[in-house]
Amino acid sequence: MQVYSPEQIDALVELYLGGADRDKLDPILDACVAVYINDLDEDGQVDFKGKAKAFTRTYDFLATILPYGIQDWEKLSIFLNFLIPKLPAPKEEDLAKGILEAIDMDSYRAEKKATMAIALPDEPGVIDPVPVSGGGRKPEPEMDKLSNIVNEFNQHYAGGYADPERTLGRIHGEIPQKVSEDQAYKNAKQNSDRQNAKIEHDKALKRVITAMFKDDAQLFKQFQDNESFRHWLTETVFGMTYEE
Repeated sequence: MQVYSPEQIDALVELYLGGADRDKLDPILDACVAVYINDLDEDGQVDFKGKAKAFTRTYDFLATILPYGIQDWEKLSIFLNFLIPKLPAPKEEDLAKGILEAIDMDSYRAEKKATMAIALPDEPGVIDPVPVSGGGRKPEPEMDKLSNIVNEFNQHYAGGYADPERTLGRIHGEIPQKVSEDQAYKNAKQNSDRQNAKIEHDKALKRVITAMFKDDAQLFKQFQDNESFRHWLTETVFGMTYEE
């Protein structure tokens, strides 16, 4: 029905996933609303809005049960979830009105970043060494700590991943290394107390996990949606990267 164009979808999704506020998205959506109002009669509006809702409901369901997403469909789903609430309701509007009216911008943004990856790469992960500080620490406690991490992950969380070994490698290798390299966290460790360092650590961890969503959508989704896993990973990485 030419209510929107592929270019408008790409522009909105790029802005949204890049962290743009609502006032940056509204001009794109308002242009589509104008087409909807001016170019479609009442039957056309009912037909368009009903099919748009049907698409978002169906795709969001499929996205929860498939191990991968289809990027073009994912972009369209994001776009329509913002457009639908702005479309004026014809008199014959269906009784589902209001279901999609409220969108929490930040939490929805995090969820959609997780599902933008088409598929996880089928290749062995490279595990970087965990950075350690000097001071004559014995290797046994580190090995015990790593063993505990492996055991707890395998016992409670491994079932949520297609490749748990790859994810575990990230947890005890890549993630703590990148968190340790975060400048704000490094400054807090050097110049502040444990409480403030923990605050900066948690922010750094979120940034690291968010940056990984294209490569590891399952890990990102677990971190966002599973409160138990998020708490465990946060405490685990902090314990690996903070020195009193």
